[in-house]
Amino acid sequence: MLQETAGMTDRPVDLAEYNWQAHSVLVVDDEEGMRNFLERTLARRCGMVQSAGDAEHAAALMARLHFDLLVLDIALPGKSGIEWLHELREHGYTGDVILMTAFADMETAIDALRGGASDFILKPFRVDQILNSIKRCFERARLARENFVLRRELAGLAADPMGLVGHSAAIEQLRGLVRRVGQMPSTVLLLGESGTGKEVVARALHQTSPRAQRPFVPLNCAAIASELIESELFGHVKGAFTGAGESRNGLFYYAHGGTLFLDEISELPLAMQTRLLRVIEERKLRPVGSEREVPVDVRIIAASNRDLAAEVQAGRFRQDLYYRLAVVDMRLPPLRERVEDIPDLMHHFMGPLAVQLGVAQLPLSHGVVSRLQRYAWPGNVRELRNYVERSMILGCFATDCFAETDHDTAPPADELELTLSAVERRHIERVTEACAGNKTEAARRLGVSRKTLERKFAEWAEEAPAPDLVRRA
Repeated sequence: MLQETAGMTDRPVDLAEYNWQAHSVLVVDDEEGMRNFLERTLARRCGMVQSAGDAEHAAALMARLHFDLLVLDIALPGKSGIEWLHELREHGYTGDVILMTAFADMETAIDALRGGASDFILKPFRVDQILNSIKRCFERARLARENFVLRRELAGLAADPMGLVGHSAAIEQLRGLVRRVGQMPSTVLLLGESGTGKEVVARALHQTSPRAQRPFVPLNCAAIASELIESELFGHVKGAFTGAGESRNGLFYYAHGGTLFLDEISELPLAMQTRLLRVIEERKLRPVGSEREVPVDVRIIAASNRDLAAEVQAGRFRQDLYYRLAVVDMRLPPLRERVEDIPDLMHHFMGPLAVQLGVAQLPLSHGVVSRLQRYAWPGNVRELRNYVERSMILGCFATDCFAETDHDTAPPADELELTLSAVERRHIERVTEACAGNKTEAARRLGVSRKTLERKFAEWAEEAPAPDLVRRA
């Protein structure tokens, strides 16, 4: 019996334990016996199996239905399998394609792989050969989705390394709720002020769920232009709109089997709210410019720093979507309601920041903690992290630089709202003062050239005085 001559190794895989039900397959072969054999073999495993005898009928099926994989014979009446494969790729089809043939040479195999075939198999073949080939295609598609998601997650963690940290009653109650709700399949609505860590809680819900080994895909709805949000979520086909030079999968595709986190959900346009509600209820979506419906298996976690009930009353948010999202709603406590967690959070931030900035961690005194616990923290945990970063750049916490103060007075808010450029300026000025105005020595200590230092002082000469970090309360 002829062996498979694919571009991938024919290694055994555990077929019994693999979940095939999430996948759909289209078999295209002019031999009725082969179509029937493959349909019977795959129908017991895959969620949907369809077949066609030529490229024309197969294209009609693909116009109506979504297929994760094509099992395609080369020798078809009319248009050959390789010719049709070239057309599919040119029109943006990104799914896997396994080519079959009973008459193959090396040139045909190379042609097939160059045309975008995922695998190449010779007839006649054993059942385990075709099943192994199909499973490898499914696995590769899954890994591609998860790699895409991982890159997004790493970018998100680098930008916002907050964690669910602390031992206050409020955070312990939140942990308990996360453990309970995470196990449920229901949609969740997270409510809380900006900077309270809604994405962190969403990740925690995902990690405690049966979907933990599948992708977690976050999207800030406020960060995407309204005219692009539909394509970002649902994907689009080639030529769907101006600039759509190729097909693109949406975030629902990449979150398949896992969790999609929609932050700032209140920023979705009303038209998109309608489409989102339909996808949640029907568990199917239609990419922009496509007539096909694609099945999706995604858990939705949404978040907002606005009062969505008030948004509904104002006509800015759909009531039916609000109730569909708020099957379980969770309120995240602001930092001022969990001030006991401030020391834990500061230590949590200082470790990674010390590595990132190349500086030592700062000692955290009781006096500093006491002062910070009396501050309102309008920016919540995100503001605290920024304050820690600025303090590590300066080499001391701002409150440690104060003279004798009234310990019942919280640190002024403007000390905690300085930009990094203002901190940089003040630090350079302090080092220059410590060097008695010797800019050459100051540049050496700062690790920059004297020319760079001169340029900065020239720029600052035209600006207002730098904010004074050393001030009395």
